[in-house]
Amino acid sequence: MSNTAETPTQTASIESAPDELIQAARVRLIDRGGHLSLDEVRALSGLPTSKLGELMELAHEVRLARCGDMVEVEGILSVKTGGCPEDCHFCSQSSKFDTPVAATPFLDTEEVLEAARETAALGASEFCIVLAVRGPDEKTLQRILELVPIIGDETGLQVAVSAGILTEDQARRLAEGGVHRYNHNLETSRSYFPNVVTTHDFDERWETCELVKHNNMELCCGVLLGMGETDEQRLELIGHLQDLQPTEVPVNFLNPRPGTPLELRPITPAKDALKWVALFRLALPEVILRYAGGREITLGDMQEAGMTAGINALIVGNYLTTLGRTPDQDLDMLDRLSMPVGVLTKVV
Repeated sequence: MSNTAETPTQTASIESAPDELIQAARVRLIDRGGHLSLDEVRALSGLPTSKLGELMELAHEVRLARCGDMVEVEGILSVKTGGCPEDCHFCSQSSKFDTPVAATPFLDTEEVLEAARETAALGASEFCIVLAVRGPDEKTLQRILELVPIIGDETGLQVAVSAGILTEDQARRLAEGGVHRYNHNLETSRSYFPNVVTTHDFDERWETCELVKHNNMELCCGVLLGMGETDEQRLELIGHLQDLQPTEVPVNFLNPRPGTPLELRPITPAKDALKWVALFRLALPEVILRYAGGREITLGDMQEAGMTAGINALIVGNYLTTLGRTPDQDLDMLDRLSMPVGVLTKVV
């Protein structure tokens, strides 16, 4: 993927009229199969609110043209909850904050398998096991490596893992152990990151993301919008993702958790959320763009609109420490929209 315009004469300038900007993006992304530069995404982000519908329509066209009509469905399970030593200010699983989430031990194998079976019964293709840790110690890593093949053999699901910061050796062993996709979110831009986390830095997250790719696992690298970042910092984050080129980008919206430093942050307005969903699609035309945490509280009855603004994947059921919609509600939504559930990537 290149962030450089291929033919400058084909590119509308940042000062162009709104209709010209949208048409130039359509030509680049659909007719030519190219990519937008960050400056071109920035120009689109400045479109008037009256153009939101057209921006969303273009994002949906790009999603269909570059990714097809399939929607990937995933279930996630917190297999080791709470007690995390890190201070991510949005997270109720941090031991640094006085929250209602208590630390619990690693779930036993049958509990994990039951959740995986329920996920498979929904028609899902992906199951992600998530751990509230800075990174896996040897005992934890061994437990993950035991679970991954059991889940795959029992359910046929592709298994993803989210276990924090990795070393080179850990990334290699996870890849060799059959982990299909590894989740490690940037969450926010480099410039805003110190306002959200102080116990580790942005470079540590970035290095883990690169280790995942280097070891031929698919990289799932999510964002969390609504933590107080500016629009320019959201664009900075988009630029990071254009450079990193993950397979999947889960889009989370802050659902303020009691006891965390961000508990009083206002909810992201629905129209703002839809605008940024569309912009992430236009900036990352081939990515699996997944609805993730906070969509229920942020979008409410407007969640279907996001499915026609660039989204092509869902986490169904509950999240790590918050409740989602029932899986049936999401599957009914996809049925109303005539969007088939399918596999977007496979283990080679």
